[in-house]
Amino acid sequence: MKGLDTNVLARYLTQDDPKQSARADAFIHTTVAKNERCFISAVVLCELTWVLRYAYKVSKADVEMTIERLLNTSQFEIGDRDLVRRANDAYRSGRADFADYLIGTLAHDAGCDITATFDRRLRDDAAFQVL
Repeated sequence: MKGLDTNVLARYLTQDDPKQSARADAFIHTTVAKNERCFISAVVLCELTWVLRYAYKVSKADVEMTIERLLNTSQFEIGDRDLVRRANDAYRSGRADFADYLIGTLAHDAGCDITATFDRRLRDDAAFQVL
């Protein structure tokens, strides 16, 4: 298995830089051709959602769909897959960023009954307490 950094995954998905995108494509295709998978950590997905939303101006719906597709693509091994899926489900219907929902999901799985935050977008989510 080979790990992917956010910048490699972003180039693979956006194809915005011909040289770097070609190198990202080649790396992923070569890895898969060797019957290996590419590992994408939850941290990479947090960075990726931020980059797609704010640097590339991708809609929230398209970002959520991208995460879902990555979760369902056999060449990728997603770290904390079940947590990422739950966070993505909350992100789909919520008002905060994907990273916020992943933080809340991780805290819940660690035994926390709530996650304290200053993010007012989470005030209607029972998993969070806005201070």
